[in-house]
Amino acid sequence: MLRRTKILATLGPATDKPGVLEGLFKAGIDVVRMNFSHGSAQDHIDRANAIRELSKKTGRRVGILADLQGPKIRIARFKETKVYLNEGQDFALDINFDPTQGDNTQVGITYEPLALEVKPGSRLLLDDGRIVLDVVNVVNMRVNCTVIVGGALSNNKGINLMGGGLSAAALTEKDKEDIKTIALMNCDYVAVSFPRCAEDLNEARRLLIAEGCYAGIVSKVERAEAIVPEVMDEIILASDAVMVARGDLGVEIGDANLPAVQKLLIKRARELNRVAITATQMMESMIENPIPTRAEVFDVANAVYDGTDAIMLSAETASGNYPIKAVEAMHRICIEAEKQRSVRESDHRININHFQRDDEAIAMSAMYMANHSDIKGIVSLTESGSTPLWMSRISSGIPIFALSSQEKTLGKVTLFRGVFPMHFNIADTQDHAEVNRSIVKELRRWHKAKDGDKFIITKGDLTGIEGGTNALKVIVIGQGLTP
Repeated sequence: MLRRTKILATLGPATDKPGVLEGLFKAGIDVVRMNFSHGSAQDHIDRANAIRELSKKTGRRVGILADLQGPKIRIARFKETKVYLNEGQDFALDINFDPTQGDNTQVGITYEPLALEVKPGSRLLLDDGRIVLDVVNVVNMRVNCTVIVGGALSNNKGINLMGGGLSAAALTEKDKEDIKTIALMNCDYVAVSFPRCAEDLNEARRLLIAEGCYAGIVSKVERAEAIVPEVMDEIILASDAVMVARGDLGVEIGDANLPAVQKLLIKRARELNRVAITATQMMESMIENPIPTRAEVFDVANAVYDGTDAIMLSAETASGNYPIKAVEAMHRICIEAEKQRSVRESDHRININHFQRDDEAIAMSAMYMANHSDIKGIVSLTESGSTPLWMSRISSGIPIFALSSQEKTLGKVTLFRGVFPMHFNIADTQDHAEVNRSIVKELRRWHKAKDGDKFIITKGDLTGIEGGTNALKVIVIGQGLTP
């Protein structure tokens, strides 16, 4: 059984060890993530080159996603590296304080506007919400607070404002420099951290295009402002994919609100024909342990039930002790979750009155036919990836093979749920029977079809034309099409 939910694994020191990347390929990764919050540009370039070499060696096209750091609003450093804060004590955040001399009464900060953007009663969350401070007042750019939840606090921990509202721009100067590196790497996707509105994503796209890169844009939903309904839709529509980044988002909106927001984001992304990624702490215990907790098993399965296209591993693979086992565990959970009937049923766009494009109508027709007859698979000859994207919005247990000669398209579909990229050079001939025979030959070569299997093929009358899908054909392997 082919796994439909895609696995996105973050690369790092743990995956640089001999044999680990090969093991991740064998375990079934679909996309890798380069986290630009860590490592040098050369580190990321070397890892991308290694992924491409393995893709060629194995014949499995694995996508590459570059994740921009974005604005990191942090405290500065402590004299003793770490302090302990007690509940009820006073503690201050001060832009004018020496950034290396923090103690258990005060610490410097790196974000100057903080003092202008909070007021008495504002709640600040440090270190992913482990430390909670309530603002008492602001005096001469010094934010005086009371500790509500105490504990250990160490250097450079992040700061969030409960409910959102900090104005830090989504794209920093570092991000803009990193975009130049990402363009050289020719990544398939670029993730933008902390977007506040569609324009943040549009700016990232413009910067990439200026560098000659047409990577898909992933919006990481991390701010409370981003889940306001009208803003949410604008952000989704400005993106190619949406990441439910549950760490900072959970801090800003509160953990109890996360499950409903996750389901809403995934549902809305699929309704608007965008890809959904679920991320953060999915298998966190596997950083140290060889098996996941039962709660993590349920978390991964529930994301599959929600309809997510991809699930992401962060430190589990980047720096954990068991990167390959983490991917293997995710694979097993997805396979079992996808056996449930509810995961294979969908009414997406079934009641629509009018399709704007012929190729979308073809995609929906193919899925309706596939879900109501004995179809073993769907082959989509695609230039842009649009037809398999529309198909993948319909829940189904039927594999969709995206055949294309365009490397950027093959990279794009690596994130689409239930879509499997296959490199396919369409001959100059416009003889449709000859094209169909070539398709069958390719399916046989990859052991995806056998005699008697019924497949749907979608393609355009004129091959090689973007947006030209206008034909749907049903074939039976071995009946008149044997190469």
